[in-house]
Amino acid sequence: MENKFQFAKDIIRDAGDFIKSNMVKDLEIEEKTRFDDLVTNLDKATQELLITKIKQAYPSDHILAEENGVHHDIVDGNVWVLDPIDGTVNFVAQGTHFAVMIAYYENGVGQFGLIYDVMNDTLYSGGGQFDVYMNDQKLPPFQDRPLNRFLVGCNANMFANNYHGLRDMIEQTLGVRVYGGAGISMAAVMAGQLMAYFSYIQPWDYAAAKVMGGKLGYVLLTIDGEEPDFTHRQKVMFVPKVKLSTIQTYLSQT
Repeated sequence: MENKFQFAKDIIRDAGDFIKSNMVKDLEIEEKTRFDDLVTNLDKATQELLITKIKQAYPSDHILAEENGVHHDIVDGNVWVLDPIDGTVNFVAQGTHFAVMIAYYENGVGQFGLIYDVMNDTLYSGGGQFDVYMNDQKLPPFQDRPLNRFLVGCNANMFANNYHGLRDMIEQTLGVRVYGGAGISMAAVMAGQLMAYFSYIQPWDYAAAKVMGGKLGYVLLTIDGEEPDFTHRQKVMFVPKVKLSTIQTYLSQT
């Protein structure tokens, strides 16, 4: 597993270099489900780069990825979960605040995850048998304190609409932050900058953080408190395990 983990760290940085080398070129931007659900030719090319490298090194492994309908059941064998550019709207509009994400699962059990903040050259990696690092800095487990000493990350629409009482709960904290990317947001949680993150996201958006977070005292569950199914977009929460019951008390008031 150590070799596979190192391989993943190598290829995610290769993907970041590829993106930085090509993002100055004209992008082909497409709308997927609506005008703010974007994909570029660079998303697709980066995904193909990652898949090619994985298949060359591990030809019998499977892929679950965001683009081009590359799907595989997470519980069936060795599965790499890929998000080539998480935060594509940020990538297109700002040229920053986006990430490459990789997770590796065996028969549904997460072995390690990686989130690479490309423009800040910050790699979050670990989980499973591996400690979680932010570049060369080992991240500590969640450090508890009162709700009113934390910031919280949240999907903008879920916050605005007080979905499941989220805004009511967040009003007990120092406030909300909306970064526009699941990877960047959940990395901020693991780094201790946010207490938790709530959003409506796909399996490739949460697979890496779920593995890493488990090592640091976080759980990733649906808003209803169930395990995500890794098959479709779901409303999820990435929260400290020790805060789960407190958070659910606020959510249950709706």
